Amino acid sequence: MKTTHCYHCGDSCNDTNIKVEEKFFCCNGCKTVFEIFSENDLTCYYDFQENPGAIPIEIQGKYDFLNNKQIIEKLLDFNDGNIQIATFYIPHIHCSSCIWILENLHKLNAKITASQVDFPKKTVRITFNSETISLKDIVLLLSSIGYEPYISLEDYETGKKKVDRSLIYKLGIAGFAFGNVMFLSFPEYFEVSEFWLEQYKYIFRGLMFFFSLPVVFYAANDYFISAYKGLRSKILNIDVPIALGVSVLFIRSTVEIILDLGTGFFDSLTGLVFFLLLGKYFQQKTYNFLSFERDYKSYFPIAVTRIVANQKEENVQIYEVEKGDRLLIRNQELIPVDGILINGNAQIDYSFVTGEAAPVAKKSGDKLFAGGKQLSGVLEMEVLSSVSQSYLTQLWSNDVFAKDKASYFKTATDTISKNFTLFVLSVAFLATAYWLYFDSSKALNVFTAVLIIACPCAIALAAPFALGNLLRIFGKKKFYLKNATVIEKLASIDSIIFDKTGTLTTNKENTVSYAGIELNNQEKIILKSSLRASNHPLSRSIYNSFAEVETLEVSNYNEIIGQGIEAGYKEQKLKLGSASFVKNDQDIFSLDTSVHISFNDAYKGKFTFKNTYRKGVKPLFNSLKNNYDLAVVSGDNEGEKEFLQENLPKETVLIFNQKPEDKLEVVASFQKENKKVAMIGDGLNDAGALAKSDVGISLSENINVFSPACDAILDASQFHQIEEFLKASKKGITIIKQSFLLSLCYNIVGLYFAVVGDLMPVIAAILMPLSSISIVIFTTISTNLIGKKIK
Repeated sequence: MKTTHCYHCGDSCNDTNIKVEEKFFCCNGCKTVFEIFSENDLTCYYDFQENPGAIPIEIQGKYDFLNNKQIIEKLLDFNDGNIQIATFYIPHIHCSSCIWILENLHKLNAKITASQVDFPKKTVRITFNSETISLKDIVLLLSSIGYEPYISLEDYETGKKKVDRSLIYKLGIAGFAFGNVMFLSFPEYFEVSEFWLEQYKYIFRGLMFFFSLPVVFYAANDYFISAYKGLRSKILNIDVPIALGVSVLFIRSTVEIILDLGTGFFDSLTGLVFFLLLGKYFQQKTYNFLSFERDYKSYFPIAVTRIVANQKEENVQIYEVEKGDRLLIRNQELIPVDGILINGNAQIDYSFVTGEAAPVAKKSGDKLFAGGKQLSGVLEMEVLSSVSQSYLTQLWSNDVFAKDKASYFKTATDTISKNFTLFVLSVAFLATAYWLYFDSSKALNVFTAVLIIACPCAIALAAPFALGNLLRIFGKKKFYLKNATVIEKLASIDSIIFDKTGTLTTNKENTVSYAGIELNNQEKIILKSSLRASNHPLSRSIYNSFAEVETLEVSNYNEIIGQGIEAGYKEQKLKLGSASFVKNDQDIFSLDTSVHISFNDAYKGKFTFKNTYRKGVKPLFNSLKNNYDLAVVSGDNEGEKEFLQENLPKETVLIFNQKPEDKLEVVASFQKENKKVAMIGDGLNDAGALAKSDVGISLSENINVFSPACDAILDASQFHQIEEFLKASKKGITIIKQSFLLSLCYNIVGLYFAVVGDLMPVIAAILMPLSSISIVIFTTISTNLIGKKIK
């Protein structure tokens, strides 16, 4: 009797009679999943993998504990009323089809807002509306399509992962088999013809065959799976020639010992897999080390304002924040930790976390989540738990809400790997055809040697190791990049646009003078209380000049980016900002940087600033002028124009009186001329320009500049090193190109010996992973040398 298999999960379904569209199913669960896919035009899921659904048995009632609100609260990453976010560890994630289906959950159930897979960690982060779908329903949906999450109730943590030691096990098995097969092959190597060896050679060959079975069918299975998945998805990946080489070696060797034609190539076969896995293990350990250093070193220079005794304020590093601390969050600042709102008008924008831009109103006693941005004045909050920097890093690196900044060299690596694989296969078949005609005894040896020696693994390793190590080095030098692709973009930059206030100038050393009608004590209190909520460099300078003045809670706070602040206290109405905003004129008689003030529409006077420029501005511009088009854009008037013209290169473009949207247009105008633009600003009213530029760099001083709009955060103390970072990025790309050439030279030499039949497969099996290791060593040492040149 022919066995009928379920179209969805592959189990036997002879005992059932469930049929849809000429497809058989073992149960109504599989049929339902298939119907869901069909209704949502997702049946191409089955094109990636035959029988992909691994449906768990007896899940009914298994997740009833998810009805418990206390447990749900522990499992959620984010919970703000309707919108909730949970991250699940999915052990079954293993290929592109898994990623595809898990990132299309919103098509299976419209109540799910979004889902994002982290393939290396085997996690999926799901955003959903808790009023329309429960956490339990989501877990059941995941289970029904074959991706049951691992949930640990021991400590209420989602995704408590067991250590994956499969690579170590495979490496151990391959090494054990390789050593024993080599030992059993010694008589064949030395052509020993003693009687007892001749008598027992069949046992030796049989043992070699059995030792090779776990190597081929277990240790090397990842290469076969990857090659199969790639071919099914019409992708020719670098595992295809490896899988083909292992298959040919095993089949040829098996045929030889069965027909008593020789001892076969079991030593070469086990050696190939062992050294491949050894190279893979080395790569994994090295890259994990680099990733750890990156995670550990790349904390962002956020200064959080903590309220201490007597309502005094102090700036502290984010890691110093502890449970029970009271924090001050100003307008447009990011909430760095989970906490409870104490007072203030909280309008929180959680788009950084959820993608939803609508602000959420909060009242005293409500919980606030890390990642939200305050939109309406100042608020005070009590910290519930110390900061999770890895969580902020995850948010900042979340490209779901970022524009697509394609990576040239990443694409180049993929293209080279694909074309090289085609080239290798062509050479292998042509060389085999040649030797079949002239000397058939060498044909198979040549075929296997070519496939083994010419794998483009080393090419694929160059970019991730070089860029990953540079990412770590830049972090140690206080230049924090969102991801490795930013380095590639930095290398292509040919134009740099600088903001002036807060970027070329420093708010730490500005001199502030007031001219106008003297403010009474209450007006000073209202003014300082309003400035307390603002993060603009000029606001911070004025605020610091009123050190002895008390503060109170103002109402109707409104900060209009690029113009000024409106706020009120009882009957008093304050306006603070530009001349056009406060008194509706352009203040044409003053070219100094000024902030004007009025109470109840009665003009009081203005604060005038004498900018203090950062050390190193002039030499930095002089060193950049030969290789980059330079520009300075400012929201201030032309009071500093003469100074800048005297101190900056003549070619520098100077643009003043620019609103935030105007700065964005300046960036766009450069890009229309096919320029690759880096925008360097203070991360506040430069957000649009930072996002529009090819690389947006936010300069950090002692304020919270954690900005999703930028690609990099530069500590202000490293401002003078901008050129060195740009040079290092270009050298990093040069190292990648040199690695490509090194790998190409190795492959050309190796291919020559393989094609002429002088290269034994086992030697090739040893040389190939060694070439990969040499690429890793070359890129790591080279990038470390680059890093030493950055002071």
